[in-house]
Amino acid sequence: MREKLGKSHRRKRKTGQGRKHRIIVAAALVPAVTALIAAAVFLIYVSVYYRADAAAEEALRTDEVLVEKTDYGWYFDGPSEDTALIFYPGGKVEETAYAPLLHRLAAAGMDVCLAKMPFRLAVLDTDAAKDIIEQYSYEKWYIGGHSLGGVMAADFAAGHGGLFEGVILLAAYPVKEIPSQLSELLLVGSLDQVINMDKVAEGRQYAPENYEEDVIEGGNHAQFGSYGRQKGDGIPSITPQQQRHETIDRIMDFVNKSSNQTEVLN
Repeated sequence: MREKLGKSHRRKRKTGQGRKHRIIVAAALVPAVTALIAAAVFLIYVSVYYRADAAAEEALRTDEVLVEKTDYGWYFDGPSEDTALIFYPGGKVEETAYAPLLHRLAAAGMDVCLAKMPFRLAVLDTDAAKDIIEQYSYEKWYIGGHSLGGVMAADFAAGHGGLFEGVILLAAYPVKEIPSQLSELLLVGSLDQVINMDKVAEGRQYAPENYEEDVIEGGNHAQFGSYGRQKGDGIPSITPQQQRHETIDRIMDFVNKSSNQTEVLN
């Protein structure tokens, strides 16, 4: 009788230990499962993005502007020998969607280095400009971008003011103080329904003294790039070509004025 009770007691102890072990294993698996779910949600989120259209693909061809695919993204090499722009694309937008704008900007006299961002999110590689600058010997660098890309470009400029002449923001805004020695240009479409204008207003407090803000009448958010309609955006009353043309004119006017002011100060 004692032997039977002893065996039963031992069986109960083993069963209790097994239950405790399963609880410990389950508890240890919770963080791993949570991480896997988070990763799956993130991958689903970034798999839906705005793709470059046919006009963008056409603008990746070399003509008077040499267009090269690089380790960091794309390089648009026009007639400029001393001035270049590093451009961060908008969030969840294929970087080549900005080829029509940047190709024409390079032809107008400002070479461009277009950064390809991880998962099309500039927030994941804010420091991309650092490696780009090291590959070239331009005397004057500008940094800018569209939407989230512009916000991240301004963020990088805020901490590396000595590298740049100025910041060029398309439907974007700074969230940190831009160094006083820099210039800043902000362009917004009058029919842009995507950008948070309250954030734009807040961003003015971080602007340097040499600050310009301009509105492209009839323009919207998406037409700074070439990726079709964007959810929630306003209906433009000008063509994409017109918006790009006005954008380039304003950028080149800003760059020329900035260069002249720098020469006067020197």
